[in-house]
Amino acid sequence: MSTDINIGDFLRTRAFLNPKKEALFDVAAGQRCSFRELNGRANQCCHGLTSLGLKKGDRVALLANNGHEFAESFFGPAKAGFVLMPLNWRLTAEELSFILKDGGATVLIFDQDFAPVVDELHKMGAGGTDVVHWIAVGDKPPAYATPYEDLLAAQSTEDPAVAASDDDNLFIMYTSGTTGKPKGVVHSHETVMWALLTLNNTADVRFSDRYLVMLPLFHVAALTPMIGSVYKGNSMVILRNFDPVKAWSLIEEEKITTTLAVPAMLAVMLQVPDFQRFDWSTLRYITSGAAPVPVTTINAYMDLGIEIHQVYGMTETCGPACLIGPDDAVHKIGSTGKSFFHTRIRIIDESGDDLPPGQPGQIIVRGPHNMKEYWNRPDATVETIVDGWLHTGDVAVQDEEGFVTIQDRIKDMIISGGENVYPAEIENVLLQHPAIADAAVIGQDSPRWGESPLAVIVKKDSALTDAEVLDHCNGKLARYKQPKGAVFVDEIPRNPSGKILKRVLREQFPGPAPE
Repeated sequence: MSTDINIGDFLRTRAFLNPKKEALFDVAAGQRCSFRELNGRANQCCHGLTSLGLKKGDRVALLANNGHEFAESFFGPAKAGFVLMPLNWRLTAEELSFILKDGGATVLIFDQDFAPVVDELHKMGAGGTDVVHWIAVGDKPPAYATPYEDLLAAQSTEDPAVAASDDDNLFIMYTSGTTGKPKGVVHSHETVMWALLTLNNTADVRFSDRYLVMLPLFHVAALTPMIGSVYKGNSMVILRNFDPVKAWSLIEEEKITTTLAVPAMLAVMLQVPDFQRFDWSTLRYITSGAAPVPVTTINAYMDLGIEIHQVYGMTETCGPACLIGPDDAVHKIGSTGKSFFHTRIRIIDESGDDLPPGQPGQIIVRGPHNMKEYWNRPDATVETIVDGWLHTGDVAVQDEEGFVTIQDRIKDMIISGGENVYPAEIENVLLQHPAIADAAVIGQDSPRWGESPLAVIVKKDSALTDAEVLDHCNGKLARYKQPKGAVFVDEIPRNPSGKILKRVLREQFPGPAPE
């Protein structure tokens, strides 16, 4: 029995230790499975792919909804050293084509819900992708695809020989591409193992937990906790797609103890009519990340007796960087906490020098859970990882006690009249207005100031005017930080992790800024 680190083999170990314990409940499929059952099906998936001629290092792309098939297709192939490429199913065929070609995936496991976009990919031929084997989840696969269940049916449930470990590649996850073409973040079995150790030594994760999966599993904020659930032995309740009413009902029915949501999801859950009818007494806390949680949202949940634990991290760190724990969630409201165990952070200026407490600068992260590299992008890798420190591109402030508050992306920072203006600070003020449902702030060219902030608003009350929005900021922000204009939209564009797509808004509202 190998003692080398293989993430897929963790499932075999958990199935050996706790064979009958519920591993997951796939809500949409109505299917519950134990760790033994999950491991058996994962093994069948691995054997099925091996029968197609795959070997260690070959890439397997997953265009799959949240469900048991995603877990099987991740853990099983990992045992044989196949490298997984979870794909964002919100992307267009053209965007997916770039990722598939860049990553060199020869197998695509896809949910038939995405057959239209997969049809487009298939029609592109070898010029569009390197995919040879198309495997469809569902009962009506396209003619060119092998049914997923057929791939598994003839295969053994016995564990395959472990063919990868330690520094071998485990998955390539492409960044959201908010500022350009996505880059493939490469994590190994070892970096993921360190992410799990980091989480378990910092966060309040328990063997008895029932964890509600609401974020898409193609995102690291959902994928790492899924792997962590197998590592820790807790149970997952997997929601296919986010539904705020279903989320509240599952918290009650499945006695959920913890979950993770992005700020936009937290806001929508509070808008469910009469949500107080549900029982959330088993819920210890909700972790939130991807973007700063507005203080108003945190307070609203605190009033319900639900703690919000902000986490800061990124795909490049396999999730963890900073976390606020239960002891500090109330008196350090708005902070993302201190650095995780096995993790170090610094706040630096443009010259790379450390800044004193209270001074905003770029947050950089060091830890054994940082990525290996960007796939086929040595230039970007060298630019991002300097002397072992991962340069995040995020602006943060650290106080005297070491608590970190994330302010914004460096590239989203507005320089107005020579002063640095961080949109997230303005957004927090805007969201305090009772008639504002959502808000984003971008910079517009200004002949007088260089740049000026523009407030992009989603109304909660249709009577709200732009003058009322601007007046709301008076006295709450320094004059140079106050928006010079306000516009109204039906929806703020966001990527799957909840981050505002500022690039899209800048294209939509190019300016110039009103004077």
